Amino acid sequence: MGVKLLAALAGLVIASPVGAAEPPRPPPVEVMVVGVFHMSNPGRDIHNLKVDDVLEPKRQGEIAAVTDALARFKPTKVGVESAIDVVAERYKQYLAGTLAPSRSEVVQLGFRLAKTANAEGVYGLDADGDFPYERLQNFAETRGFKGLLDEQNAIAQRQVDELARLLADKGVAADLRFLNDPERIKTDNGVYRAFLHIGLDSDQPGVDLLTAWYHRNLRICANLLQLAKPGDRVVIFFGSGHAFLLRQCVTETPGYKLVEANDYLPK
Repeated sequence: MGVKLLAALAGLVIASPVGAAEPPRPPPVEVMVVGVFHMSNPGRDIHNLKVDDVLEPKRQGEIAAVTDALARFKPTKVGVESAIDVVAERYKQYLAGTLAPSRSEVVQLGFRLAKTANAEGVYGLDADGDFPYERLQNFAETRGFKGLLDEQNAIAQRQVDELARLLADKGVAADLRFLNDPERIKTDNGVYRAFLHIGLDSDQPGVDLLTAWYHRNLRICANLLQLAKPGDRVVIFFGSGHAFLLRQCVTETPGYKLVEANDYLPK
């Protein structure tokens, strides 16, 4: 009986169609992560770039050049660093011409690109999250890690200084190209990783800070994944500190493809 069963199974295998076509795979979701500086000077970061008035004609021309260039990607959706309900209402006002002038990059880049590219809409992807920096700072200053923290702060400040120089000398597009250089993004993330050195035994403020930061960014990426559909082309604008983790989430998610912003940003 065993021999007959094996023979029958072999016959089934032989009779199976050879080279049968697999079901077509859905088209990937293409995502462009654009790390940005905060244009309205909200002052919420540890190191803040001081930006001149982006509503002035010179800056408006530079911003329009950026969004015109990004529109060549033909995004179907635009995601921004803002809450969902706030964005939906404000974008309606923007399209109607009733929104008050705003210096926020959400409006200047996100809304403008969506309108220029005739995208389906603008979507708030942000998530609330803790960033327990004060506890990290207090621990570093009292437990022998002040030099390490000062070194990382100096690295971040040098970047802000370079951004200020580029903005003054070369304009908005130069700043964005700098922020979206893949190698620089890796270096920027190194500052966060350095926080893991700050801790002793069971007291690990560096781990706690980085865990909170990862948690927020994973929630942002979850919002993206729950929004996008196969074949979508999505541009998302977030503060440049988010770029490394959002890019990582996109590249590691099956069915998603990362598109480099610097392949589109004007030179």
